[in-house]
Amino acid sequence: MKSLLRRISIMFGVLLLTVVTLSQGLYAASFEPDYGTENNIATANDGMVVSAHPLASEVGLDILNEGGNAVDAAIAMQYALTVTEPMMSGIGGGGFMMVYDANTEETTIINSRERAPAGAEPDMFLKDDGEAMEFEDRVIHGNSVGVPGTPAGLQTSHDMWGTIAMPELIAPAIALAEEGFPIDDFMAYQIEENAEKLERSAASEVFFNDGAPLSEGDMLVQEDLANTLSLISENGTDYFYNGEIADALANTVQEFDGTMTKEDMQGYDVTVDEPVWGQYKDYDIATMPPPSSGGIFLLQMLGILDGFDLSQYDIQSVEKYHLYAETMHLAYADRAEYAGDPEFVDVPIEGLLHPDYLDERRDLISLDSVIGEPEAGDVTPYQEGFERKGAVEQPGDKVDGQTTHYSVIDQYVNVVSYTTTIEQVFGSGIMVPEYGFMLNNELTDFDAEPGGANEVQPNKRPLSSMTPTIVFNDGQPVLTVGSPGGQTIITSVLQTILNTYEYDLPLEDALNEPRIFTNGPDNYSYEEGISEDIISELNDMGHGFTEEPAPIGNVNSIMYNQEDGTYTGATDENRNGAAFGFEIEPVEQ
Repeated sequence: MKSLLRRISIMFGVLLLTVVTLSQGLYAASFEPDYGTENNIATANDGMVVSAHPLASEVGLDILNEGGNAVDAAIAMQYALTVTEPMMSGIGGGGFMMVYDANTEETTIINSRERAPAGAEPDMFLKDDGEAMEFEDRVIHGNSVGVPGTPAGLQTSHDMWGTIAMPELIAPAIALAEEGFPIDDFMAYQIEENAEKLERSAASEVFFNDGAPLSEGDMLVQEDLANTLSLISENGTDYFYNGEIADALANTVQEFDGTMTKEDMQGYDVTVDEPVWGQYKDYDIATMPPPSSGGIFLLQMLGILDGFDLSQYDIQSVEKYHLYAETMHLAYADRAEYAGDPEFVDVPIEGLLHPDYLDERRDLISLDSVIGEPEAGDVTPYQEGFERKGAVEQPGDKVDGQTTHYSVIDQYVNVVSYTTTIEQVFGSGIMVPEYGFMLNNELTDFDAEPGGANEVQPNKRPLSSMTPTIVFNDGQPVLTVGSPGGQTIITSVLQTILNTYEYDLPLEDALNEPRIFTNGPDNYSYEEGISEDIISELNDMGHGFTEEPAPIGNVNSIMYNQEDGTYTGATDENRNGAAFGFEIEPVEQ
């Protein structure tokens, strides 16, 4: 009965989304969300779900309404996002789930980052002449596909915290895939933008109609994916790694000249990790450990900026953006040298976050000038026994990927902050024929030029920027935050936290305050809303912001108000996300 009710609820949501979508015009040449904005913000007393797609948020809310906890809802939402946001995440990818268990008051990481197959080699992204392959060529090559971790990660989280049977949690996604749903302007835009990549594989049979990319309002029906999800539901997650799905996946990767085998699938393992902890003002911050670079360098940038008394400068001021940019340059220089998979390399977390090292880095920043050539610092005095090896210069053609982030808080105050990905939009562009899911290109997150901490090695996890984070006050979770956007993820999370706790903005404003990004003197971007005068003055100082603004990240967040006990959920305006509040219905006497 519960499964039937859930299916009815989901299909009602599909019908409602159809009405909303068909009432709008076609998307503009450059994407601007044009529906769903009424769900960007929500408040509630008993819980909250936020995600980048309304149907996924509705699935999560439905699970909470049935008595499920935050992990149950998160599992169901990820399976739903495999269907509704196949260009951003799915069972062919991986991710990092951060869980706060209200019963134990412990925070845990379920690390389902993709791994390199046994046949991966340090030089596999080099051409015959020894030069690195162009990034676009690396993306679409079979060697870019890492062994997916998402199904195993979801199963691990279910084993640890789940209260609703897994088939019940997968059922909404099966219904969405079987019955279909109208695609929004964002997906339509991404299909058209990535048409050439999608045409190379079975994806063309799913995302095209009579040879043309699907348009906004078209129904996306995914029968093969529905069958695959049914196989997992009926046979268990192990079937993904040991059954016919594993055979088909490995064979598909090999058809695109990759080395993955069924044995690689069978050998995949999740790790259960502890967060990296730091502080900003009076708040404790739990964030991602390696192989994500996100947590370390989020905390490093917060530590550097905490010494500048930022709020003395206007939230849109030359001084603030200059300090942000200089701090980003120093952090990303350290990232390039020191970050990698801790199963393979020694990552000097203690040294990178040592207060004296942060002071040393902060002292390099001047309000009057730009650091011409930012370099990694020397952490060896601050990390006993660490041997510095230096960075390996990499080609500068990498394009930041996209992912999805979502959060859940349940009535028991369990919290999930989860970032999940297939890397680039539509990943490698490779769909497993007859099984209907996209494969990641996660291994392009390794260095193309070998020799550094992040070089390719068998079974190694590539460096990530994903930064799911939970902020605590007096031991109580008060904010979840995360974002997609490749290397821009770290700075999107950074600026959201600063907007919230340095500039005291309401959550919706904190998410939508225009952001900047730069990871070096040759790579700058900024969002619409920062004045031309400020950009011009920054460039006159020696910065190199691009001429035209562009969206950076897509932050989703939940805030707990300790004064009145309410939750606020918000999604920023770069996609068509939705926040839905959970309220416990009073029991009739």
